[in-house]
Amino acid sequence: MQQITVRKITTVDIIELQKIGKLTFAETFSSGNSEENMREYLENEFSTEKLTAELTDQNAEFYFAELDGKTIGYLKVNVGQSQTEIKDKNALEIERIYVLKEFYGKKVGQVLYNKAIELAKEKNLENVWLGVWEKNPRAIRFYEKNGFVAFDKHIFKLGNDEQTDIMMKLILN
Repeated sequence: MQQITVRKITTVDIIELQKIGKLTFAETFSSGNSEENMREYLENEFSTEKLTAELTDQNAEFYFAELDGKTIGYLKVNVGQSQTEIKDKNALEIERIYVLKEFYGKKVGQVLYNKAIELAKEKNLENVWLGVWEKNPRAIRFYEKNGFVAFDKHIFKLGNDEQTDIMMKLILN
């Protein structure tokens, strides 16, 4: 298999980000959610306005995983006040790691995850945290394998459906 490359993205990549964002979210969660809630979430979360704001936020960073010039996954991390929940100045939040289903099991998620850890270490942060849907055992196993431990839960709203995310944390040495 060719080398997977990771590239930081900017507003010029917004159309590609919308495409990979909507596609990977739908692939991951469509079966467990209503069509209406999915449509509303995708329209709001991946709107040009929202993504432009996120891409120009100095405390948020997006990266594409690419293989042979094709985008196959992406990462979003947040620090400081851009964190969705904890707002710990010594933490980095992994808000999103999504990979196209056809590339599951090919280490794409691990490559993106490694990038997030590298960023946290470059910034001299103490820990990395994230929220993962309690009904996504594949992702939970992935993070546990990488040393994360559950420390709390929070509610994630998808349309009118309240879902429970498990909050997990990794202390960096």
